[in-house]
Amino acid sequence: MGRILHVAALAIALCAWGPAAWAQAPRQPGEYPLTADSLAQPGIAHGVLEGPFEFRSTIFAGTVRRYWVYVPAGYDPARPPNLLVFQDGQRATNMQGSLRVPNVLDNLIARGDIPPTLGLFITPGNLSDHYPDTLGMGNPDHRAPEYDALNDAYARFLTGELLPEVARRWRFTDDPARRAIGGTSSGAICAFTTAWHRPDAFGNVLSMIGSYTSIGYVPASAGRPLVPGGDLYPGMIRKSPIRPIRIFLQDGSNDLDNEHGNWFLANQQMLAALNWANGHADAIHDPGPRYDVNHVWGDGAHSDAHGGAILPDMLRWIWRGQGRAGARARSL
Repeated sequence: MGRILHVAALAIALCAWGPAAWAQAPRQPGEYPLTADSLAQPGIAHGVLEGPFEFRSTIFAGTVRRYWVYVPAGYDPARPPNLLVFQDGQRATNMQGSLRVPNVLDNLIARGDIPPTLGLFITPGNLSDHYPDTLGMGNPDHRAPEYDALNDAYARFLTGELLPEVARRWRFTDDPARRAIGGTSSGAICAFTTAWHRPDAFGNVLSMIGSYTSIGYVPASAGRPLVPGGDLYPGMIRKSPIRPIRIFLQDGSNDLDNEHGNWFLANQQMLAALNWANGHADAIHDPGPRYDVNHVWGDGAHSDAHGGAILPDMLRWIWRGQGRAGARARSL
């Protein structure tokens, strides 16, 4: 009886102490709360999220996808805004999720930390006549063939099909230095692949928990050559001419380790390869471009939480110097 009373008294005391008592609990790995930069703020001008719209691709025949367009407050077609493209658009626009990209754009644009930016949020394709309403935040069935492939199909789809469709209604910059493409997991490698093939269209990449692993790998078989996976990228970066790309990498030490590879090691290999390419170019006095690289490693798992928490600073870094408050852009 005494033990029960002791436990009950402790519970009552903790309730009486309120949030201050719980604030003493040690931070757990992977805990990355959102900051005010990612939360809806009163008293500022808010952009409008248009959509979802359905789109059928001819490059990815038989697929249908959804997309949303974030139109910044004060949008002026005579002054085309920057462009941010984000994969897995159903999650990027989820206002209860970890990314909440429209909120981030509202807040950073309102403060002048980044320039006015048009957001394009795209789901992967689904092999159906209409995009299923039942998917919610889930993955459409054509995600891996689009996102994890190293070929230029997604870059051609985006630059040749979807961007022209969006441009019929909304204008945006054609300057690659003012365009960014980003995503999480396979959406991140998809973003990098798009910029790798078309740095003239996208000069900036935001990569969160990027799947630079062998998901897309298919071994050779009779009559069919080997299909490479994303784990080939570090070698390709080291042995290819440098593209004019600015890239921010984020990952966590508790990310996935499975038959496709080890995500954290893969992201570290990407960082090492990008830095080696720059150092080698310096050593041989190559007059060409250099990769502009930044990274943050944490202790998260395969989760959007850390990437979402630092997304505002990632965007500040990507477009540093372009906003009204560019001189205040943080160095991570």
